[in-house]
Amino acid sequence: MLLLLLGIIVLHVTVLVLLFVSTIVSVMNGGHTADLWQNCTSGSVFHCLTSSTNEWLQSVQAMMILSIIFSVLSLFLFFCQLFTLTKGGRFYVTGIFQILAGLCVMSGAAIFTVRHTDWHQASENTSYGFAYILAWLAFPLALASGIIYVILRKRE
Repeated sequence: MLLLLLGIIVLHVTVLVLLFVSTIVSVMNGGHTADLWQNCTSGSVFHCLTSSTNEWLQSVQAMMILSIIFSVLSLFLFFCQLFTLTKGGRFYVTGIFQILAGLCVMSGAAIFTVRHTDWHQASENTSYGFAYILAWLAFPLALASGIIYVILRKRE
C-alpha cells in the first residue's frame, strides 16, 4: 500500500512539474523568444512586448494557471484526506480537482493549437516548442491520476 501511495504522489508531482514548466518556459527561435507572457526580439536592440493583448492568449494563460491551481489544491486535499478520511472512503474530491486540472490544461493547449498562427507573423519560421508538448503530455497524466484518485480506497 505504501508503494502505491508513493507511486501516486510521484505521478502527481510529475504532473505539477510538467504544468509549471509548460506555463513558464520560453521558446527560442533564432533571435526571437516567446512564451505565454511576453514576446522578445533581439537585433541591435533587445525589445520585449507583453503577450496579453490577445483575448485567446489571455484564455490560454488563465487555463494554464487554473490547471496549476487545481493540481496543487488536489495534492493538498489528498494529504488532508489521507489523514482524515474514514477507512474504505474514496478520494472523490481529490480526483475531481485533478480531473479539472487535466481538462484546463487540455483546453489551454487546444486553444493555443488553433490560434498559434495569429500570434506570429506568417513569414516567421516558428514551431510550437517543447513547452507545448509538455502541456499535452500533462493532460493524459493529470486525467489518469485523477481517475486513480477516484478509484482509490483508503485502507489502514
